[in-house]
Amino acid sequence: QVQLVESGGGLVQAGGSLRLSCTASGRTSSCRAMGWFRQAPGKEREFVAGISWSGDSTDYADSVKGRFIISRDNAKNTVYLQMNSLKPEDTAVYYCAADRAYYSGKYYQNYDYWGQGTQVTVSS
Repeated sequence: QVQLVESGGGLVQAGGSLRLSCTASGRTSSCRAMGWFRQAPGKEREFVAGISWSGDSTDYADSVKGRFIISRDNAKNTVYLQMNSLKPEDTAVYYCAADRAYYSGKYYQNYDYWGQGTQVTVSS
């Protein structure tokens, strides 16, 4: 079994920054590809960013390119999402996801494991 625990969410003003963390425990060998998704009220879950096992491949949603950075520390079994220049439309529950593949891209169906989510609220 794999457990993913997100942290770092909160309330921030527009233009501010937050850093989300997601730490894996349990069968961490299954947590090779990692990703961040988000879901706003009344909307479908959407891809935010993804990273490969070694960190050499990353991908971002167009809406966050140039503002968000995904990174990982495999020694700590942790993936991060640095969010800068936050906008009210970034408000959502952010979910960490993991998969045993080397890189799983932007489709949520590719990911086997999910965290419980952390709320990010950006005020205008």
